[in-house]
Parts: sequence; structure tokens; C-alpha cells
Amino acid sequence: MSVAVFLAYQTITDFREKFKHPVMSVSFQEVLKYDAPGIALYPGNAELQSCKHHYHDYVQLTVNPGQRGEIDCTFEHVNYTDPYRNKTLRSALVIRGPQEVKKKELVFLQFHLNETEENFSAISYLLFSSFKEFQESSDKAQFMQDCERSYSIWTFSGGFQTWVKMSLVKTTEEDGSESVEFKQESTLVKYNDHRPVSEQTDQLFFVVFEWKDPFIQEVRDIITANPWNTIAILCGVFLALFKAAEFAKLSVKWMIKIKKRQQKRKAQELNQMS
Repeated sequence: MSVAVFLAYQTITDFREKFKHPVMSVSFQEVLKYDAPGIALYPGNAELQSCKHHYHDYVQLTVNPGQRGEIDCTFEHVNYTDPYRNKTLRSALVIRGPQEVKKKELVFLQFHLNETEENFSAISYLLFSSFKEFQESSDKAQFMQDCERSYSIWTFSGGFQTWVKMSLVKTTEEDGSESVEFKQESTLVKYNDHRPVSEQTDQLFFVVFEWKDPFIQEVRDIITANPWNTIAILCGVFLALFKAAEFAKLSVKWMIKIKKRQQKRKAQELNQMS
């Protein structure tokens, strides 16, 4: 009976622990084409010099800072109030990201900045899941405020070509809601500036955005506690308790019967002696 009670306690305790601590399940969904993400850039005083979609990892640079290169991408300018500093105005250049992962589509951007007083040269950016949702939004300023609250802000430096390979992670919460997160792998390639020294005060920025692979990582919490298995174990425990109780009952009856026999023998011996 003690063993049965211990098993019942242990089974119920394990079930409660597994229910409180679900296991993370990770799966991968392959896609032929991504929903085009939004790339929000904060260039500050830097100017967009060229923007173009390329395929099969082929990139052609436009390096003359004084000339405007080809602008062949969909973008919008959005001004909104910083969600963390109410009096600060943010100016974002929002560009449609790559879609065709099988064709290795990428977006190449080039900026130039004629700012010699800066100690460090960098442009900030954030990625959000759907450029289409941005376009269809009735309040784009509020949309960008929500994105800045939900997504991380990254930077790329001047004087380098920053190659950003993106991957997408979808997480399903306990309440059924979904959240999206971007993971990035960045590679820096130094730009060899062949311009005269007098022209090198104009800082150049190069950045490439591309999907890493055609797999979306899906993460969800799974409760491994199976109530049916727990019920089955408890039924076995209760059966053991029932058998133990039945055995104890038979044992008591047997002991009473033996005691009665002993008493009967003693009575017979006393009668014989008298």
C-alpha cells in the first residue's frame, strides 16, 4: 500500500510539472516565395544613391558619389514620432524587400554622406514582416511606431559592403497568437576606395538584403503531459490499492480464524483437565 501511495503521488506530481513547463517544438516550413518584408532605413543626412533588385547573387555597384544611380525599387518616406521619445521626429525610408528565394533575389542599396564632422558613420535599419501590410495601412506613422516597439534596430557601417542574409522565425504563444522575428547573418566586405583623397570625405554605404534559405522556422510550446497516460497509471495504482486492501482483509480474516482455533483448543484442554 505504501508503494502504491508513493506511485500515485509521484505520478500526479510529474503531471503537474510537465503541464507547467511545456517543451519547445521547432519545425521548418519550406516556401517557394516569401511575403516581401519591409526594410525601414534611417539614413539621417545620408542620401540614397541607388536601389535595385538583383538575382542570382549578382550585384553591380554604382560608386560615383556625385552621380545618382538607378532607383529601381518600391519605397516610401514616412515621418513619425519616436515611440520612446515623444518630442523626437523619426524619418524612415521604407523599401520593399526581396521575395524570390529560389532565384536568390536580393536588394542592393547604396548611400553617400558628405558629413566630415561625424566620428562614426552608420545607418540604422529595422526589418518587419510584410511590406504589403505597411502599404495597406491607413496610418503609416502608427504602423512604424508599432514596428519599432516590436522589432530590433540594426546598423551597417560606411566604407563596407554589408551583406545581410535573413531568416524568419514564427512563434506561437500559449494563447494562440503568433509573433514574427528576423534572424540575421551579416558579412562585411571592405570597399576599396579608388577615388582621389580629396573626394574621399564623401562617405559611401553599401548594403545587400537577401533571404538565407527557403525555410521558415516555426516554434511552439507543446505540453508533454498526457492525461490519458496519467489516468491509466492511476488506475493501475488504485487497482494495486484495491488488491492490497483485499489481501489485508483476507489476512485479518485468516488471523481471526487462527485465533478462534487457538481459543477452541485451549477450551478443550481446560475441559479435559477438569
